[in-house]
Amino acid sequence: MAGNRQPPLDLLLVAGLVILTDIFVLVPALSGSFLRTVFGLLLVLFLPGYALTAALLPAKKDLEGIERALLSLGLSISIAPLMGLGMNYTSWGVREVPVLTGLSIFTLFICGVAYYRRVQLPEDEAFSVTVKTSISALKEEFLEEHGSGADKALAALLVISILVSIGSLAYVIGNPRGEEKFTEFYILGPDKVAEDYPTEYVLGNSGTVVVGITNHEYRTVDYTLEIRLQNRSLPLPEDQKYISLENNESWEEPVTFTPTIEGKNMKLEFLLFNETEKSVPYRNTHLWINVTKEI
Repeated sequence: MAGNRQPPLDLLLVAGLVILTDIFVLVPALSGSFLRTVFGLLLVLFLPGYALTAALLPAKKDLEGIERALLSLGLSISIAPLMGLGMNYTSWGVREVPVLTGLSIFTLFICGVAYYRRVQLPEDEAFSVTVKTSISALKEEFLEEHGSGADKALAALLVISILVSIGSLAYVIGNPRGEEKFTEFYILGPDKVAEDYPTEYVLGNSGTVVVGITNHEYRTVDYTLEIRLQNRSLPLPEDQKYISLENNESWEEPVTFTPTIEGKNMKLEFLLFNETEKSVPYRNTHLWINVTKEI
């Protein structure tokens, strides 16, 4: 039982960093801060793995602190791609907010599991982290005479690996590559999932799909949306035809259109133009539809 145990400072710190990451990513006033990148890297490269390591290895004897840190890095590097792969098969897709939400929920839940497993152990056997014990462990590892030279060399290699990883991250943060500029453009079915698209129509009747646009161009862009059936434009309301989005702003609305010609396997195109090129679509997608006369 927990009794009068000290709170698990390491797990509380992990949970706090997850919440701070969410705040710095989701709050517009903070999303441009340098700390957003720092917290984001921690969430992707360390926090999920640390929580999972704590849950799998709750006892002190299971693993030393330095080895735990290295294992946390390795597990996190595995968890983040798997989370993205799973999101790819959902209606949310591999987007910033869904992946952030998934990693945050996973890390906080596993922190809870880790705490539960620790309190099942006697207090002197459960793994815990304090500044004093961490310094003492490092001194004992490198300065005391016990232990073989191979053990000390391995410990030194682990510390160097962690420092190199941290240094590499710092270099990447301090020397970012040029930001990739792009626009997301997609269509969804009426239920906002990537399936059940309306493909069978009666001439004169309308159909609806959900059109989504997200601006990652690092500037405000004025878009023009056009729908063409067999290269013939279909009318759209002005507020859906002309769309202006700021950087990182999204637009996702049901768009209703009415096929004007009859035919089978006709190409229904959704074309997105930007402000600099009005003749060639900047982004495009399409459906194949059938339109029959009403009997």
